[in-house]
Amino acid sequence: MAATRRPLTLAAAVATAVALGATALTLPALAADGAAAAAPKLELKDGTLDWGFKESFRKYVTGAAVGKIEATDGAQQAAGNGVFTFTGGTGTYDTGTHATDTAFKGGVRFSSTAHRFDIKLSDVRLRTEGTGGAIKADVSLNGAVQNDIDLAELDLTGIRPGQGEGGAMTFKDIPATLTADGAKAFNGMYKEGDQLDPATLSVKAGGAPTEKPTQTPEPTDKPTATPKPTQTPKPTAEPTATPTPTATSGTEKPAGEVHDGSLTWGVKESFRRYIESGGGATLSGGAEKNDSGYDFPYADGDVDSEAKKLNASFGGAVRFAYKAHGIDMKFSDIKVAADGAKGTLTVDVTTPQGTNNDVRFATLDLSKASYAAKDDVVVLDKVPAAFTAAGAEQFESEDAPSSYKEGDAIDPVTVALSVAEGAKLPDGGSTGGSTGSGTTGGGSAALGGGTVGGGTGGSLASTGSSVPTGALLGTAGAIVVAGAGAVFVARRRTS
Repeated sequence: MAATRRPLTLAAAVATAVALGATALTLPALAADGAAAAAPKLELKDGTLDWGFKESFRKYVTGAAVGKIEATDGAQQAAGNGVFTFTGGTGTYDTGTHATDTAFKGGVRFSSTAHRFDIKLSDVRLRTEGTGGAIKADVSLNGAVQNDIDLAELDLTGIRPGQGEGGAMTFKDIPATLTADGAKAFNGMYKEGDQLDPATLSVKAGGAPTEKPTQTPEPTDKPTATPKPTQTPKPTAEPTATPTPTATSGTEKPAGEVHDGSLTWGVKESFRRYIESGGGATLSGGAEKNDSGYDFPYADGDVDSEAKKLNASFGGAVRFAYKAHGIDMKFSDIKVAADGAKGTLTVDVTTPQGTNNDVRFATLDLSKASYAAKDDVVVLDKVPAAFTAAGAEQFESEDAPSSYKEGDAIDPVTVALSVAEGAKLPDGGSTGGSTGSGTTGGGSAALGGGTVGGGTGGSLASTGSSVPTGALLGTAGAIVVAGAGAVFVARRRTS
C-alpha cells in the first residue's frame, strides 16, 4: 500500500500547529531510536471544551422532568438550552507519546424534584492518546460520587485541526459515546455505547523546549477551511425536515421541529395482571405509572406532518419480576416509527440470559391517525398495536413455546410530540406512582432497584426456580384466565 500516514491525532496536530508558527514555538526532535522516552512535555493553556453531554437529556430535564440545569464554577451554557463551555483549560502535551491531558474549570448540575434525581459533573478533563481519548469527570448521583471516571469515549479518527482566535488550535465535533461507567453514573437512563453530543476542543501552546524538530509528527499544510470561533452554541434540535408552518383550519397546522414528547404504553394488560398476582413492576429512568400502563419520557425525535412521517425514541424502562415463577424481564429504549397508515414499535428486551436490542416488537395501525399539530402538539392517540413474530418470540424458551403469536393485540400506543417551545403535552393519566427504582403491583415479591442481568451488566439474584423464564412467561395468558390451577401447572414444570 502507498505510504499513507496514520490518521491525524489531536496531540500530534497540536505539535504541527505550533511548528506552523501559530504561536512561534518549536518542538524537540522525535528520534526514531527511542529518544522519545525522555522527550519533554509541552504546556497547554487557555483551553475550552464545548460539550453538551446529550441534547435529548437536556430536553428531558427541562421538559418532562420539570427540572433545571445549572452551569457552575465558571462553566457557561449556550442560549436555548444549548451546549456547555468549560473554560480555563490547562494541561500538557507529551512530545514523545503524543498524549494530551487537559483539565477545565466549571461544572454542571442536572436536577429534578419530580423525577427524583440530582446529577453533578465537575473536575472535567479531556485526555487523548493516538486516535482515541476520553472525557473524564467526577460525577455525583443523588449524593453518591464516582471520582475521575471516563464518562465519554472519544474517536479522533479523521479529525482535522483548524486555527481559532489568538492562534488557538480547534478540534471540532469530535464523536463521543457513553462509557459503562457513564451509564452507571446517569442511573442507567442510557446504555454503554449510546451516542452523545460531539465535543469541540480549543487549546493554545503555553511554552516549548528550544530544540527545533527534525521530524514533524504529521503533515504541516494548513487546513483549507478556517473553523469558527471555539464557543459556537449548538442548535437545540436538529430537525430532519423543516416544512414552513402554514395555518390551516382551526388550530391545526403542519408540524416540524420537535421540542418535547411522551409515550404512553402498557405492554399488554393481561401480562401486567399476571405479574401483579405475585410480583410487580419496577420503573426507572423517568418512566411513570398511569391508569392504563406507563408514561415514558421523550429522548429524541422528528415529525413531518405533510409527508405523514414520524420517528421518536423514549427513555425510561419497566422491569417485570415474579420471583416465585423465575421471571425477570425489562423493556427499555422504546422507539416508534410511523409512515402513513403503518408503523412499528421497537424495544430492547433484557432477561437474565441477556439483551435483545432493537426488537421489532409490534406493528402499529395508523389508518385513523392524524399527523397535524393541534395547539402545537402532534398526538397519535391510542394507536392499535399487535405482536410481530419477533415480539411474540420474546416470551418463549427452548422448553416451551410462547402463548402469544404474531398478530395478537397488545396495549395501544399513544405518542405526543410538541412542535413549539412550551407547548403543553396531554396528560398521560399519571397516578403519581413511584419513579426511579419504585415498584408497582401488589405481589409478595420485593423487587430491588438494580439493573437486570445480561446485557445491562448487573447481577441477578437467584429466583428460587429452575423454570426457564420464557417457559413461565408463555403461561401468562392462561394463568390470568385459569387462576391457581394454571399456577400449579407452571410450578410443576420444575420437576
